[in-house]
Amino acid sequence: MVNYLYLCIVKRRNALFRVVALLTTTLLVASCSVSRFIPEDEYLLNDVKIHSSDKSVSTTQLQGYIQQHPNSRWFSLVKVPMAPYLMSGRDSTKRINRFLQRVGQAPVIYSQAKAMKTRDNIEAAVRNMGYLQATVDLMERKRDFKLNALYDIKPGPLYRVDSLSRYVHDGGVGELLDSANAASRLHVGMPFDMNELDAERSRINRLLRSRGYYQFNKEFVRFEADTALGNHKVALSLLVDDYHSAAQPQYSPHRQFWVDSIRFVSDSTSRNMLRENVLRVKTAIRPGELYNEQQVQETYSNLSALGAVMNSSIQMQPDTTDSTRLNALVAVTTNRRHALNAELEGTNSAGDFGAAVVLSYQNRNLFRGSELLNVKLRGAFEAIKGLEGYDNQNYIEYGAEVSLAFPDFKFPGISRDFRRSSNALSEISLMYDSQNRPEFHRRVVTGAWRYRWSQHNRQRQHRIDLIDLNYVFMPWISTTFKSDYLDDVTSRNAILRYNYEDLFIMKWGYTFSYSSQPLSGATGNYGTNAYSIRFNVETAGNLLYGLTSFFDSHRNAEGQFTLINIAYAQYAKGDFDFSKSFRFSPTNSLSLHFGLGVAIPYGNSRILPYEKRYFSGGANSVRGWTVRGLGPGTFRGADGRIDFINQTGDVKLDMNLEYRSHLFWKLDGAAFIDAGNIWTIRDYAEQPGGQFRFDKFWRQLAASYGLGVRLNFNYFILRLDAGMKAVNPAYTGRQHFPIVHPRFHRDFALHFAVGLPF
Repeated sequence: MVNYLYLCIVKRRNALFRVVALLTTTLLVASCSVSRFIPEDEYLLNDVKIHSSDKSVSTTQLQGYIQQHPNSRWFSLVKVPMAPYLMSGRDSTKRINRFLQRVGQAPVIYSQAKAMKTRDNIEAAVRNMGYLQATVDLMERKRDFKLNALYDIKPGPLYRVDSLSRYVHDGGVGELLDSANAASRLHVGMPFDMNELDAERSRINRLLRSRGYYQFNKEFVRFEADTALGNHKVALSLLVDDYHSAAQPQYSPHRQFWVDSIRFVSDSTSRNMLRENVLRVKTAIRPGELYNEQQVQETYSNLSALGAVMNSSIQMQPDTTDSTRLNALVAVTTNRRHALNAELEGTNSAGDFGAAVVLSYQNRNLFRGSELLNVKLRGAFEAIKGLEGYDNQNYIEYGAEVSLAFPDFKFPGISRDFRRSSNALSEISLMYDSQNRPEFHRRVVTGAWRYRWSQHNRQRQHRIDLIDLNYVFMPWISTTFKSDYLDDVTSRNAILRYNYEDLFIMKWGYTFSYSSQPLSGATGNYGTNAYSIRFNVETAGNLLYGLTSFFDSHRNAEGQFTLINIAYAQYAKGDFDFSKSFRFSPTNSLSLHFGLGVAIPYGNSRILPYEKRYFSGGANSVRGWTVRGLGPGTFRGADGRIDFINQTGDVKLDMNLEYRSHLFWKLDGAAFIDAGNIWTIRDYAEQPGGQFRFDKFWRQLAASYGLGVRLNFNYFILRLDAGMKAVNPAYTGRQHFPIVHPRFHRDFALHFAVGLPF
């Protein structure tokens, strides 16, 4: 499908330009008709701005108080999302009119009532920052049928806390606040900021509810302020009231509560019942200790991570014999135990069409401990065209994978406290994959034992591959393929030959990732000034090398140690990835990405296994190139049949900048600039110009630019990106800068993908 679209665009690029011009003209004509949708004596809200005469008042954080926003713009410039609505007619009985009005944005008619409410909200917000004499003027600038609204802030002087007092009648509460006073947000000289005062109330509430004060809430904390001292000074007093309620109006000291017992109930049948000891391990609440609100929230988080649990609830019930004791009731509702799924896939590899079917079975509670058994069967067929000298012209693949995940650390020495405070997963997996191509038959057997766990609302995630075994063997290679690429002295390719030999990999790895905002189920969230960091390290073959060296084991003709007559791989690999989002408005954001990877073969290996090498180009890299179409260095592929091997490397650098904007309906747009390349650590004869050198690599960076359209359903995104080469390191002279001398059929690449590129 992608190749078909590419050919169509190449053949009809002049028609494409005419379509773009026609679309632009249509949008301009539609925008001119906006006046017919504006009632008489009313105005289109064209723009809204907030201005402050004092730069210390941040207008950015005041944007949330605006009650009415103008129509959204593409990339903050043009109000194209409104155009489909303007192209509709007033006759709502016509389907086309209803469709255009549904996907487009109706013109925003200025509301003075909402504007005055906005003015009042901004004024109150600025005063809450400590500018007690602040005023906000609303300025309406009208021209024709359009209106620009400006909220002009005159903050006045900033009031600061001159003295700070605290009044707590309850001695126990007072001692606790004294012990945690270092964490207080209040201090003399601070701005008289109501937001800071409210944050201090929340801190005190969290502190007390984590120390047994089950009936405490932030309403017991209040402030009194004397602003009549002069010189814009404030005498601030913090007061913590004694306990009282509607049922108990008389004041009394706050009581600490202890957890007496925990009881578990489930609505599931005996065949799908979770073992109670599993629930106890995941319950952070501890009998015999003071009530702790944080432990309750940790328990919710732990239970939600169990695949067998659909939802849960925790109720703290007063003990009937002791008024200072609480009994916890933990109730869980379980998921369906069994799940069976079937998927049908369409494939297209370099124009060769095929299909694949995947059958999977899941058992979410195999041993009544929320163990997840996953069995997957896959079969694929592809009709291969254009191969000469081979008997069979089809590709057939079948495979099976079995994995079993335990919701806990299955490792000796792990403390019970750590098990309770983290959402952990221990997983064992086995996989067999058989691939029959006209050129060769390939078999892959893998086995792994790994751990995953997360902390702090899943913001920090860890993964350890304790052991990962990969056995690749080639039971058959066609005579034609051997003659053309493996055995012929004149065309022998060492990199290609290495990747068509039997290979054994035993690796260990660790991955850490962090996101500044808690993870959620939504994948379509562009982020609100969020950032993420990910790094990974892995090594392979070190233990085997130490053992085979010590025992002076057998070496093959290449001088490599072997295990069961198979050479094993030895390498070290590290990756670092950083992305950051800057949100300018609800519909516009800028995202940047930096990625670096380095892999070094050593000891028993001179070349990295193909699966561990880097490639560049494609939907998530430098988008002016197709997948595996860029690099390494200045290397230019010449044989399309084996370039997928040659255009790989040991070092990768990616730098991306993308501006994202909501267009209309479910459509989002993007404009991007990408740069990067791959290189090799060593100077391989098969990849001339591919070796990384510090004095040259920066001149070998490729660059591209382009536009993208995304169908955003919030929980997943379908993405179509069109990239053009800007700087091509594989060429010199005029062709080195296609941004100045573009050739559409050579420099254009189209990518279809699911999800955001970073």
